Amino acid sequence: MEHLRDVMTTNVDYCSPEDNVYEVAVKMKQDNVGAIPICDNQQLLGMITDRDIVIRGVAEKKPNSTQVTEIMSEHLITATPDMSVSEAAKLMATKQIRRLPVVENNKLVGICSLGDLAVRESSDQQAGIALSEISEPTHVYH
Repeated sequence: MEHLRDVMTTNVDYCSPEDNVYEVAVKMKQDNVGAIPICDNQQLLGMITDRDIVIRGVAEKKPNSTQVTEIMSEHLITATPDMSVSEAAKLMATKQIRRLPVVENNKLVGICSLGDLAVRESSDQQAGIALSEISEPTHVYH
């Protein structure tokens, strides 16, 4: 049985709560990612997605200098490195999330995305199931 530590991305770039939306957007562009965790001394405080920037930032006419804490998602679903890939895929499907922060001892140690699941042959089917359930329309946005 594979665990998240076997498939997660470990070199995760993050921003601090003092950073602004512009700095997050630049980091997203540099890293070619759609989400940046917000951490204080590696402790996960929240996450900002490209969608958050559009919906909570641009659409609300907030300036690029807006502090990240004003638009980040705070109540995150997280996993541990010991969680099985199967459990993680089910959690992602149930909660309709595409990126699962992995936390150990209150510190961000990685992120498991649908892409991380899909590139592993043993979890490819689980990623497909998770994606189909995540893609189902709901009224929950994060």
